[in-house]
Amino acid sequence: MPRKPKESKTAMRLFCLKRQEDVSGVSGVGIIAEGVEFSNGEFALHWLSQYDFITTGRSIKALIEVHGHDGKTVIEYYE
Repeated sequence: MPRKPKESKTAMRLFCLKRQEDVSGVSGVGIIAEGVEFSNGEFALHWLSQYDFITTGRSIKALIEVHGHDGKTVIEYYE
């Protein structure tokens, strides 16, 4: 029997990572990744580069701490 989805007060949210300056010289600038934040705060991220990686993580806060480059990369949520 399939499991019933956990009820949540929030829904999934689509977002992108937008980079203003490419510190590493790998990702480029502009929209560099697209993702979804799940209702439990975890996320999946698809990098828009020649390497075509998909990353998952436990929190958007951690994502920004690792890939934010001191404010040079920001999250923009889609409506």
